[in-house]
Amino acid sequence: MDLSRIKAITFDVDGVMTDGSLLAMDHSEFIRVFNAKDSFAARMAVMQGYILGVFTGGDTEGVHTRMLTMGVAPEDIYMHCRGKLKAFEDFCRRHSLSPEEVLYVGDDIPDLQVVKAAGIGAVPADASPELLEAADYICKVPGGRGCLRELIEMVLRPAGHWTFDAEIYEKIF
Repeated sequence: MDLSRIKAITFDVDGVMTDGSLLAMDHSEFIRVFNAKDSFAARMAVMQGYILGVFTGGDTEGVHTRMLTMGVAPEDIYMHCRGKLKAFEDFCRRHSLSPEEVLYVGDDIPDLQVVKAAGIGAVPADASPELLEAADYICKVPGGRGCLRELIEMVLRPAGHWTFDAEIYEKIF
């Protein structure tokens, strides 16, 4: 696994950023619980110039807003995504990236094609059996419990990019 080639970190939401649970509320809104350490790690990646992308079947204002606060550019948030491979290919094309330069984290069957296509296809510890079999890397923790943080640190630390600059952080976030 060549982490030095990674320029972009992409991921699913439900089952990766969350534990996959959805609390149904009135008016068709679902409540999700995000891990703050995952979100902070995403911000660290953005501060170091990595591009973030999200491919999610969900389509709520809450998820969209959370991705924006993490530093994902609006055009790199693919909501109500039913063809994740097409979205992944579009993301790579728009950023002039080869798939080998992109890490993707997904947890279930709709993510399988992208896990296989990405330079590094990673999954949470509790991913579906098909994804566990296809993954280049299986996280030590399940979805919603810091798996995105684990992966981002894994990419940034060897490159010397796991550094915090409070002034830059204040300007960006």
